[in-house]
Amino acid sequence: MRESHMDESVLVVLILLIIFGSIFGIFYLFFSTRNKERLALIEKGADATIFTKGRERNPAPFWKVFVLNVAVLLMGIGAGTIIAMILESTLYLDEDALYPGLIFLMAGAGLFVGFNLTKKLDQE
Repeated sequence: MRESHMDESVLVVLILLIIFGSIFGIFYLFFSTRNKERLALIEKGADATIFTKGRERNPAPFWKVFVLNVAVLLMGIGAGTIIAMILESTLYLDEDALYPGLIFLMAGAGLFVGFNLTKKLDQE
């Protein structure tokens, strides 16, 4: 009994090491190859403006976009919960399927509304 517990903890540690090692490897490869590409372009005499080309001149700050999307997402979750409670009490539907379904539906609708509001915010 004790050996299986030791084997499980070693397995959990190995899995966590593999997951974090993979994440580190992906970020390392991304940033090191990006740096090498930029250094090679600079050595060839390419203009440095190619690194910023295609970006918007004045996009909305990240914190505004994040707060807007989180607020609309939470309002969607709250609306889904309230609608599920109303439907459960009036139509006597099964709550096991009703609550998760409506919460996810309204959360998705909230994210869609947040996306559209973010586009409008970026255009201003």
